[in-house]
Amino acid sequence: MKTETVTASELDLSLVHALQVRPRATWSELAGPLGTTAATLAQRWEHLRRGGDAWVHAVPGPGYSRTRCSAFVLLSCAPGSRARVAAEVCRYEEVATVELTASARAGLLLDVLTPDFATLARLLTERLDTVPGVTAVDCRIATSLHMEGTRWRLRSLDPAQLARLGAAGARESADAPLSEPDALDRRLIEALVRDGRLSWTALAERCGASPATARRRVRRLTASGLLAFRCDMAAGLMGGPVPVTFLGRVAARDIGGVEGVLAALPECRLAAAVTGPDNVLATLWLGDVGEIQRREAHLAARLPGLTVTDRLVGLRTAKRMGHLLDEAGRRTGTVPIRPW
Repeated sequence: MKTETVTASELDLSLVHALQVRPRATWSELAGPLGTTAATLAQRWEHLRRGGDAWVHAVPGPGYSRTRCSAFVLLSCAPGSRARVAAEVCRYEEVATVELTASARAGLLLDVLTPDFATLARLLTERLDTVPGVTAVDCRIATSLHMEGTRWRLRSLDPAQLARLGAAGARESADAPLSEPDALDRRLIEALVRDGRLSWTALAERCGASPATARRRVRRLTASGLLAFRCDMAAGLMGGPVPVTFLGRVAARDIGGVEGVLAALPECRLAAAVTGPDNVLATLWLGDVGEIQRREAHLAARLPGLTVTDRLVGLRTAKRMGHLLDEAGRRTGTVPIRPW
């Protein structure tokens, strides 16, 4: 009888997908659905984490955009200055993500998270405007988010495995929502931004609290919608997708429907309504450059009211949600985001 084996790379992808669904699940909870042992999963995760190929971290939750500010900033750069400008803005904690693009008009695409509009205004006018090499700053403020990184899935697990993961996760309960984080909450968030899989004991020791208090506080933060967790990975682990950000224009009455169609695409990482002449922004991870035209043609057929006005092809991601990346997309360090 033939015995099927799972390669290390297949297991790694399944593990990342499982952690996208349940980022803080124990290895024992994941072992059954993935068909392996807790010890094997712990070993594979340590290999991925140490190599910078995958990481779990805390990010703003779904309630963040209702009370705080999320924006996308397009920076035009003088010839020869793009890499230098990218290195500078990666140092800013308000700049969550930095993408170097193939566009001359918008050589850098930034995801910006700030606690309020005043902080965003200072970032735009007092810091980004004065960076040597920046020739223009164009800000698009997000008015709604239909899709973002915490909801994107790798699609390595089959429906039965996902059902088992979902059933296990449904047994977890959350405490009452919390309106605003206090000093202890902020210490907990800071530690989890760096490592979202810290044990309750390790987290408590770093933040000066008991494990029970740390657990209760984090559950309140996630229940309130201010905090969420996600598992990210180096692009090479999934074969090196081509990221492309489409800017588009649609009638205001149709924005919600267009966002919904975009968010339902398996390759969609981000779908947002934004201010400015282009009121829709979507980032897709495609298999190759040729997919850009094919995907645009598909969107034109499904969404005749949408006019695509620009296509920003990502050359390299220098920073993703506060984590610094090398040219292969592996994590090399962290500049913690503090939008809370």
